[in-house]
Amino acid sequence: MLELGCNEGANLIPMAYAIPTSEFVGIDLARLPIERGQQRIRELGLTNVRLFEGDLLKVGDELGRFDYIIAHGVYAWVPDTVRDRVLALCGELLAANGIAVVSYNTLPGGHLRKMVREMMLRYVEGIEGPLQRVTEALAFLHFLAESRPEGDAYRQVIEEQLRNMEKRTPESTYHDEFADNYHPVLFTEFAAHAAKHGLQYLSEAVLPPPTDPCYRGEVRSALETAAGSDMVRQEQLLDFMRARVYRETLLCREKHRVSRDFGAEQLRKLLFASQAISAPAEAPGAKVFTLPGGIRMESNHAGAIALLEALGANWPRALSFNELEPMLAGSGFALDAEGVTLLVRLIVSRFVELRTWKAPVAAGISARPRASACGRLESRTRAWAATLLHGTLRLDDPVAVRFLQLLDGTSDRMELLEQMKAEFPGISAEELEAGIEPGLTHLHRAGMLEA
Repeated sequence: MLELGCNEGANLIPMAYAIPTSEFVGIDLARLPIERGQQRIRELGLTNVRLFEGDLLKVGDELGRFDYIIAHGVYAWVPDTVRDRVLALCGELLAANGIAVVSYNTLPGGHLRKMVREMMLRYVEGIEGPLQRVTEALAFLHFLAESRPEGDAYRQVIEEQLRNMEKRTPESTYHDEFADNYHPVLFTEFAAHAAKHGLQYLSEAVLPPPTDPCYRGEVRSALETAAGSDMVRQEQLLDFMRARVYRETLLCREKHRVSRDFGAEQLRKLLFASQAISAPAEAPGAKVFTLPGGIRMESNHAGAIALLEALGANWPRALSFNELEPMLAGSGFALDAEGVTLLVRLIVSRFVELRTWKAPVAAGISARPRASACGRLESRTRAWAATLLHGTLRLDDPVAVRFLQLLDGTSDRMELLEQMKAEFPGISAEELEAGIEPGLTHLHRAGMLEA
């Protein structure tokens, strides 16, 4: 895997740690982030990842060939020459069956973001410090929104942009909103640009949510009337409906014939997981399944219940369908046409996750639990850590942070309690002891504990 604009390797290093049989390369123009990433690599003792300082305009075939190329947060925020070089490198360096993922801002939704960005930039003229610029700009947007009446369309636009920015770190907001370049594009423009470098549209990195207009029959019919079988044009029309602001697009070489069907043969090649927790429903024989965040689904379908309960019992591990079949015996679930339709619905609704590899996560909590060394290292300097599932775990509580750092696989629960008592003398032993098992369960479900 190659990442263009890798910063300090926060994306690549956790993958290199979790997938030691693969190789990872990152390039970035900024020297200091690269040096920080290289220090982390040395501390973890990794030999399958390399980060180096370099200019995208000056590198090429010497990098090698890659199964995957990532360009996240680059395309829309760089000058035209660099933007073209990003796709040129994808065209030059992808392996025959390789996939590139490029994130970028899109139109028409990008017009709204650009409007708010330009107001912020004008307001903070003369302010030098990056964090101060972000703080002052957000305060200004709050003032603008509050100056408009409740329900006002202009106020709603500003408030939506504010919500999106306040979900991110100040550093991320500064990168995204205050960069010298900001160039949102129509999806058709991006696809045409990719085609110039021998690349074609494959899909997005994430399936649309269940409420997306692409799932509505009347919308599909209208799209086929307007655009025929032209997938790029269909997607552009959908973006007009969505007022889409952002895409993470997968590209492959133009020589391939792309099939977008979810058939049983393809699904059998994948792994399945679900973090849904089941509970009895009021209706006889029905179950309620709840995802983190509170999304709920009630079902009385025996096959769906059996599938979700089997996957839930094995979370955070993923299972192949061959592993699932004995667990589903007698439920009536099979990968026939009906089963594929049901499974795709569960995938779209986020109740089932698809994976292509088995993450090295613990099946259960061992006597001497060991958390990811990569996550433990990150917890020293960040308010989050990457999990073995390549998600992120927020680390807001200093007690929880220290507990994570102590999980090096050498201590059992009683030894962990003694260490925590020494670290936090102001907290009662009873309170610390009561937090150990829930803490371990939380880390296990987050995919932080190693097999």
